[in-house]
Amino acid sequence: MLLKKLVEIRSKSGNEEEIKNFVADYLERLGYEVYEDEQFIAVNPKKKLIVATHLDTVSFKSEFYTDDVYAYGTGVADAKGSVAAMLQAAEKGVNYTLSFFCNEEEGGSGSASFIKKWKWGEYALVMEPTQLKIASKHYGCIEAEILVKGLAAHASMPEYGRNAIEIGCKVISELKKNFKVTIFKIEGGTGEYVVPDLCKIRFDVLTEPEEDALEKLKNFEKFGELKIFEVHKGFYSKRASEILEKAIKAAGYEVEYTYMPSWTDAINLSKRYDCVVWGPGDLSLCHTEFEKIKISDIDAATNVLLKLNNFVD
Repeated sequence: MLLKKLVEIRSKSGNEEEIKNFVADYLERLGYEVYEDEQFIAVNPKKKLIVATHLDTVSFKSEFYTDDVYAYGTGVADAKGSVAAMLQAAEKGVNYTLSFFCNEEEGGSGSASFIKKWKWGEYALVMEPTQLKIASKHYGCIEAEILVKGLAAHASMPEYGRNAIEIGCKVISELKKNFKVTIFKIEGGTGEYVVPDLCKIRFDVLTEPEEDALEKLKNFEKFGELKIFEVHKGFYSKRASEILEKAIKAAGYEVEYTYMPSWTDAINLSKRYDCVVWGPGDLSLCHTEFEKIKISDIDAATNVLLKLNNFVD
């Protein structure tokens, strides 16, 4: 089983060499000439359409296994099910570019390198888990951190201090009132019997494609030291969505639309190409020990990728 082989190659971000070699060898055996870069591999230059996904995963959470309906394990949906579909399509022949990126989970240097070095293309399909729904709308994001400062005091006399964690809880409440926000890390306190004087909150704000939330977020400087790490604008897909919709219909499947709420390589690719995100798997389960993918959805994705041949110049 191709997916099993892919998943059993551990490929946490920064350690993709083995899976890069596996995919490159696989494509070369099929007769493709592989362009190899430190951060990505690709085949079929001089094409208007690019179909891409990433090879890396988050840290290991669970082993591969299957019940013949679903496959389970770290990376099955994010995004090795998509890698498997692309390689299966390649077996029968594709007349568009296939590209596989490194480091999607830790900064996107693979897709960033690709847009600098790959000279061709007009539109791109980035394969990520969308439950085979067309994510024609891609949210932007702002990743930031607030360091809230309080005042230490003996924990039996909290009225003499300012509890930074309690203040931090109020900050989180205000963030949720003003933004689509995910809090993904909180640090504070020492474990000693003392009122904590520091609380660090790391969070991610989702932004609409037209939205400029940065100035509004800067108002939160009144709560503490605000650090902005990354700002990415969202976008809407145009021609890429139209082509994908035609291929899905031609393959005999129902067309459904959704949106992509997470950072993907499409954010980088959208700087050069009209992009759409689509692929097998359920994003809500990714990055967890419960990650799984429906095996038949990988085959459906393969069928759609083959139908794309009929709709590209």
